[in-house]
Amino acid sequence: MKLKVYVDRLSQPSRAILIFLKANGIEFEEVKIDIVKRQHKSPEFKKINPMGQVPAISDGRFNLFESHAILTYLACAFPGVADSWYPSDLFARAKINSVLDWHHSNLRRGAATYVLHTVLAPVLGLPSNPQAAAEAETLLSSSLSTIESIWLKGNGKFLLGGFRPSIADLSLVCEIMQLELLEEKDRSRILDPHAKVLQWIENTKNATRPHFHEVHDVLYRAKTRFQEQRLKRASNKTDSSDRLALPSKM
Repeated sequence: MKLKVYVDRLSQPSRAILIFLKANGIEFEEVKIDIVKRQHKSPEFKKINPMGQVPAISDGRFNLFESHAILTYLACAFPGVADSWYPSDLFARAKINSVLDWHHSNLRRGAATYVLHTVLAPVLGLPSNPQAAAEAETLLSSSLSTIESIWLKGNGKFLLGGFRPSIADLSLVCEIMQLELLEEKDRSRILDPHAKVLQWIENTKNATRPHFHEVHDVLYRAKTRFQEQRLKRASNKTDSSDRLALPSKM
């Protein structure tokens, strides 16, 4: 049976898995689970992933969820995947695992929380939380500094001094790409101080082209929509202020 992959391309870990599959020529069926429509909470999908989250996969009768577990499984289970993605060497593999474990509690928590409270909350009708956004930005900036000082040392183009990307590179870069949804001034403020991170992102894009850009197209289109919505909200506020400023005729 063909591998089934349950994803929403607006999800960072979903994109990482799709890029990995495409870059390695693994045949699969993409099943879209629309998280905006809350399809990930449906009884049908919870038969695949009882946690009600994307991504998830079905390989025959075998179901698996959690993106890092999926990436390691795919790297080991399918022939033809380059060893550099998830090396057979025990020590190299352990170092990649350490990066992936660190990611969830640091970079992902900072980036995802910041995007939620600055971009997604107004769109989803959720209350703003400036304090949560500020705390998330602090964690995000600290995480980017950690990546540069610990894992992007030396002459390698990728994490851990590698010259070819691993599943850790793909997972972390896809997380950072979610910052594309921010206003440009905010994205620049956060990323511009980290020249090594910016170059590493470009290296990962180039190593996985054209799949990286194709899978991220939905994110770029969402960015345009959010920009239009921000401009519209700003215009409405300006119109309201102008009306309040008009002198009374009475």
